[in-house]
Amino acid sequence: MMSRRDAAIALDIPLEMATRHGIPSRMSETEFAGLQADPPAWLVQSRANRQGKRPVWVHLTCTVCGRSEAARPKKWWPDFDFVFCDSHSPRELPAVPAGRVRCEYEQVAGRLTGVVDEAGS
Repeated sequence: MMSRRDAAIALDIPLEMATRHGIPSRMSETEFAGLQADPPAWLVQSRANRQGKRPVWVHLTCTVCGRSEAARPKKWWPDFDFVFCDSHSPRELPAVPAGRVRCEYEQVAGRLTGVVDEAGS
């Protein structure tokens, strides 16, 4: 069984859209395969409207331990060089390259912090 959130991630649609269009809170793999094989008109239209645009979901993976989490990307997010769990120290990340400055963005997805190594001034 997969949750509505898992289905939304797999379909690359917002969770709100899945709820609005009647995706059940739990669905079997067979039901999901049927939805993929014969998508309803709203799903076909949604996919057609988004071609070439920013993804609805991104998968962020901790650089230190490999823990992964799906999240809805925010408009203000830069391209992260690293992501790490809040159970790790920034000292566990690769060293900051010479001439760069490390910037951290806390709680970009649940317990994950995004890191960008920007050019120093």
